[in-house]
Amino acid sequence: MLSNTLVYGFVNSVILMLVALGFNLTFGISGIANFAYGALYILAALLCWIFFNSLGLPYFVAVIWAIGLTAVSGALMYRFVLQRIRGMALSEVIATFGIGLAILELLKYLGFIGFEYSLPVFIDDSFEVGMVVIDFQRIFVVIIGIAMAGFLWFFTHHTRMGLRFRGIAQDERTALSLGINSDQVAMFSVSFGAAYAAIAAILILPLGTINVEQGYSVLINALAVCIVGGLGSTAGVVLASFLIGYGQTITVTYLESHWVMLVPLMAILVILVIKPSGLFGFQKELEERI
Repeated sequence: MLSNTLVYGFVNSVILMLVALGFNLTFGISGIANFAYGALYILAALLCWIFFNSLGLPYFVAVIWAIGLTAVSGALMYRFVLQRIRGMALSEVIATFGIGLAILELLKYLGFIGFEYSLPVFIDDSFEVGMVVIDFQRIFVVIIGIAMAGFLWFFTHHTRMGLRFRGIAQDERTALSLGINSDQVAMFSVSFGAAYAAIAAILILPLGTINVEQGYSVLINALAVCIVGGLGSTAGVVLASFLIGYGQTITVTYLESHWVMLVPLMAILVILVIKPSGLFGFQKELEERI
């Protein structure tokens, strides 16, 4: 039981990190909390399913098209909605939550409900580590999840667009004075975040079925990881993912599975009471503001 907890806790932690990276990227760069994130996650998975099962495209092509269209959806959402209200935090939350709710309800209306909606695993096999049996799909998720975290660091430190991202995140006014287009960078950040959500969905959902209601739990998990780690902090996201991931695995192992959703909610409550800015957050604490 201890071996299972350690191994599957690690896998669950990487899954949470993978889910939260896109949300954290968008907020860290543009300051926009994208509450449509869970809906984009489900949308990407269903687009991939449609391309693969209904249109008969090769699975790799279906994956590329699904990721690309989800990224475009994020860019369009910013261009036609968020650009007009950027900087008004409450309006951003209401707008993105409304868009996410509309997407999920539309998918329900179109009949995407049932166990038949599932994505194929990349490698249908498993192997034994010590006394723990683990499938190759989870190993694949772990490898790609760590690689994506590393790619995000490389992209933001060693590419022209990535340096623009960091410039806007650190001091938007100074970045504007140097000729960086703030709206363009913000649009790309929302698009990149949506693409990360799509990649996470296509990697994770083959482990189960595509359920529209999962959009809400994905949003809650991403929010919990980012709030506990500190909004905008990649190191915080990694640490918070492991804290919450192992917390969920221990809960499932020693209690019951229906208590799992309490773990991220309790984590949010505890961190807001103890350290509202998160473990590695940049928001000022109350005593610093007064």
